[in-house]
Amino acid sequence: MSEFKRHNFKKLKIWQMAMELAKEIFKLSSSFPSSEKFGLTSQMNRCSVSMPSNIAEGSSRTNKSFSHFLDISLGSSFELQTQLLLANSQNYVADDLSQHIENKIEEFQKATMSFQNTLNQ
Repeated sequence: MSEFKRHNFKKLKIWQMAMELAKEIFKLSSSFPSSEKFGLTSQMNRCSVSMPSNIAEGSSRTNKSFSHFLDISLGSSFELQTQLLLANSQNYVADDLSQHIENKIEEFQKATMSFQNTLNQ
């Protein structure tokens, strides 16, 4: 087995970004109607938790395996972005706040893809 560098996930910018997004999503979704408790609220919270969790889990693996966990984290971010747009369309989230969070999600996606490219070299 070839040697690989373990990453300290707490020091990774992408993990920090994902943690901030998760905190924002939990705060945001707590204001959704109670009828969404087991629907959109739960879905958005689980996606936002998945993002930093997969980065943390993958950080102890080989670069190839870590890249796979980053793919999962990215997938969760795109799922979250879709759910945010749905929440906005239902007027659960104001347009300006929705745009602000969507921008943060897109920043996370770009940063994660850039980081992932360094693993695949």
